[in-house]
Amino acid sequence: MWNELLISGIPLTEKAIRTVLVYLSLVVLLRLVGKRDIAQLNTFDLVVMLLLSNVVQNAIIGPDNSVGGAVFGAFVLLVANAAVVHAAARWGRLAGLLEGRPAVIAHDGAYDIETVRRLGLRLADLDVAIKRQGGDRVADISRVTLEPGGSLLVELRPEEEGATKEDITALNARLDRIERLLAARSDP
Repeated sequence: MWNELLISGIPLTEKAIRTVLVYLSLVVLLRLVGKRDIAQLNTFDLVVMLLLSNVVQNAIIGPDNSVGGAVFGAFVLLVANAAVVHAAARWGRLAGLLEGRPAVIAHDGAYDIETVRRLGLRLADLDVAIKRQGGDRVADISRVTLEPGGSLLVELRPEEEGATKEDITALNARLDRIERLLAARSDP
């Protein structure tokens, strides 16, 4: 019993090669399909991710159902991911190849509908992202960019941006000056 639980049913070298090949294949496929942050996954994307993990499972584990084989496969997967992330951080060209470039999906208060459609995004989701980042509607933005990692960067028009701490400090200083002037005028 312990033998079946702990001893891998296939050579560890084969398991490592299977794991790395499936990992790299998924990285390439996900890069080609698009870029959305996990927080922006809709129900359909989540279902695909869950099914995708099930589809590639047998390619990674082969005819091995042992705990030892599973732990080894998970270890290889984590090491491969760490190596790719480290390499992408070190070499910008590799990061650009794996992650792509930012895509401007709205500018000067209007969506670039062609880019939005090409990326498979929904306007309703973009409207929510704009609201989360301080805008009320697309007309309030200067630019919206879909970053390589899948996050949306919303740049509001200057007149739509909230007050900064410096703005409030300057306003308080101005009010203090006005109060002093008013107090000086009312004193006989």
